[in-house]
Amino acid sequence: MRRSIGTRFTVFWLICILLLAGCPSKPSRTPSQPAERPILEPVPPERLPDFHDDEPAASLRSAIDKSLSWYAAVPGDSIVSLGDKSVPAWVIRDSLEHFAALSGSGFIDKDRLLQEFDVFRVVPPDNSGRMLVTGYYEPVLDGSLKPEGEYRWPVYPVPPDLLVIELDRFDGNKFHGERLVGRLEKNFVVPYYSRSEIDGKKVLEKNGPERKPTPPLAWLRDPVDCFFLHIQGSGVIRLNHGGPLMRVGYAGANGRPYHSIGKDLIESGAISPEEMSLQAIRDYLRAHPEIQDRIMWKNGSYVFFKWISRGPVGSLAVELTAGRSIATDPGFHPRGAPAFLVSEKPVYDSSGKILRWERFGRWVLNQDTGGAIKGPGRIDLFCGTGEAAEKIAGPMKQQGELYYLIKKGLI
Repeated sequence: MRRSIGTRFTVFWLICILLLAGCPSKPSRTPSQPAERPILEPVPPERLPDFHDDEPAASLRSAIDKSLSWYAAVPGDSIVSLGDKSVPAWVIRDSLEHFAALSGSGFIDKDRLLQEFDVFRVVPPDNSGRMLVTGYYEPVLDGSLKPEGEYRWPVYPVPPDLLVIELDRFDGNKFHGERLVGRLEKNFVVPYYSRSEIDGKKVLEKNGPERKPTPPLAWLRDPVDCFFLHIQGSGVIRLNHGGPLMRVGYAGANGRPYHSIGKDLIESGAISPEEMSLQAIRDYLRAHPEIQDRIMWKNGSYVFFKWISRGPVGSLAVELTAGRSIATDPGFHPRGAPAFLVSEKPVYDSSGKILRWERFGRWVLNQDTGGAIKGPGRIDLFCGTGEAAEKIAGPMKQQGELYYLIKKGLI
């Protein structure tokens, strides 16, 4: 059973529930507008968690190394968001390097940590100090390299007529970090095709005045699997029932806004808030094939893929670490930074039902973004690959707290 919460948080969840959120390789978002109040507050020692980590030390070291590899290629004077502030990248890099040295033995001493770091807690604008923590994963799906038999749902690469317009090239002050995605139509740039046009009208399969057909990378045997591959942003395709495994990763998107069908299904009464999970959405779609398309097409956002040899890869172009990598809004959260996450994870009984929610704490690295991960109060935890990871990620919509470490004397 999920731990009961107050009415205020129930309302928050119903508004913000984005169970199909997050994908390992979604594009970096345009930075959000500054918060109306500071969202990072210094935390005195008596209010800190115990920093007990429930994951193996080796996975932490691996995740730290990946953030460090990203910072090695980032100019030290480039700007990184830190709550309501903007700081030079070297502040986060130096903090990360110092944390790597502290964690090198596999044990992090809390007293030494407090001597050498300032600890800041993320406080969303509602001043609750609690965040919404969801999970995402990398699915393993059955597919084929040819459109044959049951394999009829295409996985597309980036179409050649898709345009990305970086607006800051025209006016960096007015359009900092902003971009448009579209296509040409009689010398005008118009929005790129929506999900209903791509999957319903099959526009990418047809010749047009200014475009040629886009050959798919692969075909899947289940339209719901194809939809969830778009939501997660990467996946492993198992060719022809048990054949070779090939990995696809995010290559681009149509620029349409993400829309949560989970929220729609709650509002329509199809699934109750208590029953809502990724698995519940999948089961509902498969049980109602007559309205499947109508529901899925409400989410106009469409993702395009490429073959990758390693992964899944996050927005920092580094491999994600199961249980350690998180996705956040880069307009508020420092890229690649070390943090301590406190939340809850599901514990299952022998029949596969959730027995209880268990509190956990662990060190995480901020290494990804997501189309539905917006604002300071959202975290998406990468849970790994396959069915075991899905069981953790699917039902997660828990309260959580996040604490960032900054080396003393840097800010």
